[in-house]
Order: sequence, then C-alpha cells, then structure tokens
Amino acid sequence: MEEVKTYSAKIVGSSHELTPKEKLRCKDTAAAIRIDAATEKGDLIIAPTGFAIIEIHNEKSKDHKDYNNYLIFGNDGATYVTGSTSFWRSFKDIYDEMQDSDEPWEVVCTRRMSKNYAGKFFLTCYVK
Repeated sequence: MEEVKTYSAKIVGSSHELTPKEKLRCKDTAAAIRIDAATEKGDLIIAPTGFAIIEIHNEKSKDHKDYNNYLIFGNDGATYVTGSTSFWRSFKDIYDEMQDSDEPWEVVCTRRMSKNYAGKFFLTCYVK
C-alpha cells in the first residue's frame, strides 16, 4: 500500500546556491527561531547572510493547506523563520537594496498594531 503524503516542503527560491546541509535546514524548521515568537517581548535584530523561500503543503492545516515559509540565515549561524508576507515584503526590499553594499547592516524585526484589525498585529522589519 502506497503511503499518502500529508506534508511536503519544497525550496522555491533562495539568495544563493544552497549547500546540502542548508537545504535540510530549510525543509525541517524545528530548530529555526520563529520570528513571531521571538518578537513577543521586543524587537529582534538579525544580520542576514541570505534567505530561502519554502513552499509548504500541509493536509492537516485547518486554515490554508498551501503556504510559504520564509527563512533568514543569520551571521550568528541561526536560521529564522516566518510565514508573514508583510515581513517578507519589507525584508526583501531591504535585502535587494543592501546585498551588494559594503556597508554593514542588520534588520530589526518588530510587531506593529494593525490599522485594519483591532487588537491584531503584523510583523515587519526595517534596516538598522
């Protein structure tokens, strides 16, 4: 009997050619730092060395069965992960501008109150 896959993770984009070890870290984010949780008590500062985009299919998900995870590789050796599209838009704009710069830079990951949904927040980042 053939096993039915209920979960899959596929790398669909990255800032550089990923090593086999990086690919494995992308597909299993158990050890990654969740940006959402890490910003609960304050801002999180990351000095990015690269990123990867992971396309997830999860049959057991209640809300959306298909979604993306965005991984940020930090110069501290950690991998950071979020599914926030608002964060990703901000991060990608910063990364695209700064990737070829000789200037040292970091991103400050932060929560902002939503203007559209009372009592809700969204993740974003800005350059430091």
